Amino acid sequence: MKMEDEGCFSKAVAVMACTGLAFFYVAILYCPTLILRLPPPTSLANFMIRRFICAAVFSVISILVTSLVLPIRSWQASYLFGVYGIRADHIWHAVVFPLFLTSLMYAGSLLSKTLLLVNSWKEYKILNEADSFDCIRDALLKFFDWTISVSSNVVAWRNYVVAPFTEELVFRACMVPLLLCGGFKPYNVVFLSPIFFSLAHLNHLWELYSRQNCSMLKAVMVVGLQLGYTVIFGSYASLLFIRTGE
Repeated sequence: MKMEDEGCFSKAVAVMACTGLAFFYVAILYCPTLILRLPPPTSLANFMIRRFICAAVFSVISILVTSLVLPIRSWQASYLFGVYGIRADHIWHAVVFPLFLTSLMYAGSLLSKTLLLVNSWKEYKILNEADSFDCIRDALLKFFDWTISVSSNVVAWRNYVVAPFTEELVFRACMVPLLLCGGFKPYNVVFLSPIFFSLAHLNHLWELYSRQNCSMLKAVMVVGLQLGYTVIFGSYASLLFIRTGE
């Protein structure tokens, strides 16, 4: 990605644009009740679906708005998608290497869960005097049941699909090109863009304190830990985007 050489607009404009994206990404989540005056959702599923729609709508708006700000040389679909890192070339490298590096970040957790799975497999085999084929079949059935349970869980859809997809579109695909075009160097963008990503999670402080009746100290500790994690992971994700262009 060579956008930092173009200096299409000032750094202040880039920062204000990213701040606006972060603010409105959160603000639109409260749009149904505060602006549209819709009745409160009757269930967690309805509440989540409303937020899914709001996040998806703003992701599309963010792409359209940034396409008007960025120096788009061609309006061909391949070039336009490429600006946001959606490209077909070198897709193998862009998937395999980041996936491998990300797995290393969670190597401890993956190893721990693998050891627990092996131990439970051994215990099942001893208690039920089953052979290896029965153990594998039972593990596959449990995995199938778990998959069905997760696929019908609206919170899982938020954590694994909607939130990652929309956040990457807004906070990486839109913000990183904006900051590069604003004249920021790539290493500055790596550490700057996650700050906007972290600030977008400050609404959790208000939700924990006012809605879930947590003490201010506990809310600050929970959100502080979340902000620290988002800064670290956001820097890593931004680095991958800049280096791979995907």
